[in-house]
Amino acid sequence: MPLFSQDTVDGFIARTYRNGRQTMPYRLFVPSNYDKSQSYPLVIWLHGGGSAGDDNLGQISLDNKLGTHFWTRKENQDKHPAFVLAPQSLGTWDSNADTQMSEELNLVMDILAVVRKDYAIDSNRLYVAGQSNGGIGVFGLITKKPGLFAAAIPLCGAGNTNIASRAAKTAIWAFHGEKDDVIPVEHTRKMIAALKKAGGMPKYTEYKGIGHDIWEMVFKEPQLEDWLFAQKLK
Repeated sequence: MPLFSQDTVDGFIARTYRNGRQTMPYRLFVPSNYDKSQSYPLVIWLHGGGSAGDDNLGQISLDNKLGTHFWTRKENQDKHPAFVLAPQSLGTWDSNADTQMSEELNLVMDILAVVRKDYAIDSNRLYVAGQSNGGIGVFGLITKKPGLFAAAIPLCGAGNTNIASRAAKTAIWAFHGEKDDVIPVEHTRKMIAALKKAGGMPKYTEYKGIGHDIWEMVFKEPQLEDWLFAQKLK
């Protein structure tokens, strides 16, 4: 069941999902002119490993501020009013070696179900983005929940190439720094190659000479927002 808190930061409402002994804090941004008679797209943001915890703040601040606040900027909401869901994990989101959903990603799916029950969310415009360990989580979700997300944006992530074909029909724009010494660029290169081999048409941007911290470059990409919201399942 969802538990509600009055704590709001930059429009992100603090909530906690609990299911028995399992707990996951999350933040939810609701469009300012939300009208329940209309349906809205939703962006899930999966934070990097350094923001793991239970303060329900790290996932929307510091290195994750761009990944969450980019979509909530007034000029972006004016063009594309959307929900932004930012859960917070206690540990890693996923392993790029696994073929089954992790407990953390299952909790994200539970939270998404709650939000979809409470608000008018467009099931054809669900998106997921994330950086670093969150990028691994993005590849995990689109390969382990194929057909659910209209588009994905993994930043400096990694995935299981053995199941990449499951996400071949998903619109993907992946990013990585050539000199990444945290999650080597080869991980994204191999996923892109595997997706293309399976008939997918992922977009891939690699920043030459750049290391792990690519967030500021990614969220200055002029076509990023319009590209994402143009993607639909039907």
